[in-house]
Amino acid sequence: MTPPGRARGAGVERATLDKAAAENFPVAPFFLPRSWREDLMAVYGFARLVDDIGDGDLAPGGADARLLGVPADRAGDRLGLLDAFEDDLRRVFDPEGPQPRHPLLIRLRPTVRRHALTPEPFLGLIAANRQDQLVKRYETYDDLLAYCALSANPVGRLVLAVTGTTTPERIRRSDAICTALQIVEHLQDVAEDLGRDRVYLPATDMKLFHVQEADLAAPTAGASVRALVAYQAQRARDLLDEGAPLVDSVHGRLRLLLAGFVAGGRAALRAIAAAEYDVLPGPPKPGKVRLLREAGVTLRGKG
Repeated sequence: MTPPGRARGAGVERATLDKAAAENFPVAPFFLPRSWREDLMAVYGFARLVDDIGDGDLAPGGADARLLGVPADRAGDRLGLLDAFEDDLRRVFDPEGPQPRHPLLIRLRPTVRRHALTPEPFLGLIAANRQDQLVKRYETYDDLLAYCALSANPVGRLVLAVTGTTTPERIRRSDAICTALQIVEHLQDVAEDLGRDRVYLPATDMKLFHVQEADLAAPTAGASVRALVAYQAQRARDLLDEGAPLVDSVHGRLRLLLAGFVAGGRAALRAIAAAEYDVLPGPPKPGKVRLLREAGVTLRGKG
């Protein structure tokens, strides 16, 4: 018989990993070697959970807080949960210390050891979510890029590390792709983010296009908001183009995976454009046909 605590932990773990199917990009598709899929899902589980902590999207009932040793009366304290999660992460990297508390970090431990991963990318993702609790607006595009360096770029670097393909040039290209994907997600989620009292459109650009925050709360976007979204979308498109040569720098099934990342971003940008840059009614999402078409274009080195 499975102990109740372990069963609850397994349920929490499964609920987080199941969110992979809803992402804009493939997380660990079937065509990858099984060992890669397992390691990439372990990395995804960490990244998804830390985002859910930062966004207040944990499953109801406080199971994650209990697993991390956070008292029930502090289960809604996001900064406290992030601190506890970081403490548990450090157990992953301590070969002589106790096992991590959270099942997603228990799952991560063999991946870290197998690939000699370092704490820095994981700590960057935690730092990004701490920043989300403290910084609600970004003054300049450079400020936003600095945030993306914490919130997005570590994921690409971890994919390269897990697949044993890290080089300085690949890191540079990967960072461009990951930053682009983060900007695309911000554009899709303008209304949702505003509901969380967050605005990821740089204030200087909002002023340039004469957009007020009240304009972002409208049911549909006016001309100024659409122009601003189109401007940011072009920045993301340029970053994807800058990063796309990463796909041709690798071979085999990894090439398909990376093409999927680029294609996911490009397809989402096309969906935004097809909505005439009106992202306020809800996130424009590409269909599977569009995703496959963009993947084919990316694999042919075009786009």
